[in-house]
Amino acid sequence: MSALSKLRAVAVRPAPPTSKPRRAGAVALGAFLAFAGTSHLTFARQEFQAQVPDWVPLDEDAVVLLSGVAELSLGAALMLLRKRRVPVGLAAAAFFIAIFPGNISQYVTHTDAFGLDSDRARLVRLFFQPLLVIWALWSTGAWKALRDQEGRRR
Repeated sequence: MSALSKLRAVAVRPAPPTSKPRRAGAVALGAFLAFAGTSHLTFARQEFQAQVPDWVPLDEDAVVLLSGVAELSLGAALMLLRKRRVPVGLAAAAFFIAIFPGNISQYVTHTDAFGLDSDRARLVRLFFQPLLVIWALWSTGAWKALRDQEGRRR
């Protein structure tokens, strides 16, 4: 079974019941993403533009606006779509992976933004992106669903 088939199988299953801490984690992550998306579209737009790598073949502002809309959508979905939380968790994790090159670019190009005005601060920030991926997978039960799917295959 291909990796895409595994993800599809996990995403279409109804979400099993979840614990209160996981639900609270999903809502908190959703609120974080909604705030970040709002900041992309308003007061932090220029700072987010500074993170768009030079090799991205789109206008920096367009990338910031699109990622802001994606964050708002994912944030709302994490808070509201309880029955679809596994595919939403997978999508949020994929989003965090997709935007990681922007964080790497900020470090490599020594770009100051968001108060990250040293290479050390920018480097430390890189270690938080995997934590966001884990948070998305754990809080939505997607991690467990992926493990259960692997167990069914054996």
